[in-house]
Amino acid sequence: MKRIRGLRRSHAASAATAGLTLRLRLRPLCALIIAAALAGCAVGPNFRAPDAPAVPAYTADKLPEATTATDAPTGDAQKFLEGQPVPERWWTTFASEEIDRRVEQALAHSPTIASAQAALKQAQENVSAANGGLFPSVDANVGAQRGNANSFGQLAPGQSVFNVYTAGVNINYTLDLFGGIRRGIEAQAAIADFQQYQLEGTYLTLAANVVATSFLEASLRGQIEATEEISAAYEENLKLVERQHEIGAKSLADVLVIRTQVATVRAQLPPLRQQLARTQTQLAVYLGQFPAEVTLADLDLDGLTLPREVPVTLPSDLVRQRPDIRAAESQLHQATAQVGVATANLLPQITLSGSYGSQALHTGDLFSGGTQVWSLGAGLLQPLFHGGTLRAEKRAAEAGLEKAAADYQTTVLGAFQNVADSLHALELDAENLHAQYDAEQSAKQSLGLVNIQYKEGAASYLQVLDATRQYQQARIGLIQARAARLSDTAALYASLGGGWNEGKAPALAQATPAAAPN
Repeated sequence: MKRIRGLRRSHAASAATAGLTLRLRLRPLCALIIAAALAGCAVGPNFRAPDAPAVPAYTADKLPEATTATDAPTGDAQKFLEGQPVPERWWTTFASEEIDRRVEQALAHSPTIASAQAALKQAQENVSAANGGLFPSVDANVGAQRGNANSFGQLAPGQSVFNVYTAGVNINYTLDLFGGIRRGIEAQAAIADFQQYQLEGTYLTLAANVVATSFLEASLRGQIEATEEISAAYEENLKLVERQHEIGAKSLADVLVIRTQVATVRAQLPPLRQQLARTQTQLAVYLGQFPAEVTLADLDLDGLTLPREVPVTLPSDLVRQRPDIRAAESQLHQATAQVGVATANLLPQITLSGSYGSQALHTGDLFSGGTQVWSLGAGLLQPLFHGGTLRAEKRAAEAGLEKAAADYQTTVLGAFQNVADSLHALELDAENLHAQYDAEQSAKQSLGLVNIQYKEGAASYLQVLDATRQYQQARIGLIQARAARLSDTAALYASLGGGWNEGKAPALAQATPAAAPN
């Protein structure tokens, strides 16, 4: 028992001595690693964010102070507030609790948000993995071999079969002299930024889709209601004409004319109801539910408020407010870093290595006196001939940078087009609503006058039918014009970035942060 305790103390002392010896022998290697890391430079171009476009306005014509006002519902003038930021929760400006509830549910439960969040987390973990290339790799190894030999330092006379046990630590480190590893980390970080802005773009797109589809739903409900009222009026007239035909006061031709009109109006209802059903199932998907599970409260145009003040941010600020522009900028950053990676691959690479361990014929002898083994090494790799692969990869990276720059410019131009189109739409929507309201009022008065004339025998029933048809068309046109103002206002909010800028995600659905690196 005393012998066993003595062996344990001896092994512990040997292990402590071995650890001290390892630290002393690797100290020069660590100093060299640190000095090389501090002296290293990163080849390739350094990324600089593109300057904002030097344009003073979104449209060639000066933006009016406000749109045209009319007495129609949702016909208030909209005042443009130039230089004002878009509200973060911009959908609340329509003053609809139902729309607020739908947007919040979509942001909380849509699988598209979950997918974008997972993609962001994956990209962040890839950045952490790439950062590991800046540090030495340390690996422990344990091995056992059985072999045959006629002579070995510790073999007994006549012994030819033996076991060899090894245990140790290996350290390898590639000096990042030319910044190839750092450029790779930079590229991975740019990908993570891209996924961050993709996530924000998903928030914005989803909210805009929910709002626009809700406005379409309200419009379709209004159109169906108006068509059903016109159809009911035609059916009442048909009953009257059929009774008059029975007593000989009206001809069969009169009956057939109004029957045709009734059937024509009825034929308009199924497509409208089908479109409404599709709109509701689409809303269910946006909200992250199955169509059979979703319950939507009725939404009509009268329950919506048109924002009277519309913020229009400065053109110079748009590139920091649109997630798609920020995503394109991140891709430009990644392409810039990839040029550095490809350039560094053409240059020499220095690798340092070291190992310390023990080799013995018995496991109990590991790290005892005379069994230690160690090594220090350095290697230089200079690419000489790879069939043109490395230089082709560098040229490909440079072409990728040119493509990313062109794609960024395309994205910026498209963003300014979206804003300009939305501003024009709001101006023209106001004028269209004014015209549609006048047309609806005139058609309503005309129908009332024709009905009076018909009762007095001064107008034919064909004139009544024509006046009724015109009123129906004008009423539906007014409903569509009201919905268009609401939808185009939401489109302007979305085209301006939806209030989420400088990498800011909405409070309702923050992305899950990446775990700390190991």
